[in-house]
Amino acid sequence: MTTDLIIILLIAVNVIVSYKGFNDRAFFSKYMFHIGKIQQGERIRMISSAFLHADVTHLIFNMLTLYIFAPIIIGYFGYVIFLVIYFISLLAGNLFTLKQHQNEPNYSAIGASGAVTGIVYGSIAIYPEMSLYLFFIPIPIPAYIFAIGYMLYSLYGMKKQLGMIGHSAHIGGAVGGLITTILFDINLMLDNYFIILLMLVPIILFFLFLQKK
Repeated sequence: MTTDLIIILLIAVNVIVSYKGFNDRAFFSKYMFHIGKIQQGERIRMISSAFLHADVTHLIFNMLTLYIFAPIIIGYFGYVIFLVIYFISLLAGNLFTLKQHQNEPNYSAIGASGAVTGIVYGSIAIYPEMSLYLFFIPIPIPAYIFAIGYMLYSLYGMKKQLGMIGHSAHIGGAVGGLITTILFDINLMLDNYFIILLMLVPIILFFLFLQKK
């Protein structure tokens, strides 16, 4: 199976399910991430919610990011491990969200952001020296600097509940993708240990804070 085909198939599933959700609110409500419903036993929402999106812009942004970064993981590991990293990141994002919002039965969310963020962070673990161009910054940024900054923003956003964004899913997905990628090739940690540790520092500090609290 070619790299392009597996990416296109994954994007196609997201598009089809999201389009169904755009036009069928009962379908959308049945499969979205909802704390109360999940706690009542509707575990399918842990997976299905990651294929639903709020609107076309949300869908395009996630799928474009996936299309850009997926070839890095597939080129390095192959498409089977890519899918493993994708779905572990997806579950890690939703599990972390479930934990963080366990006392908020009406909390709901949708989107592939956790899975996609895991792919982005896995890609950075493989090539931390690559540069990224952001829409609002006209100069290239080292990928690991972006990773650290984005994680700090997500941690702050989760703490302050900024906007209608699933910051906790981004954090869980990033950690899941980063750690899973390293576990598949421990040499990545040995070769880039300083940069990867820098990427993990905000997470480590956050969990130490939670434990102390």
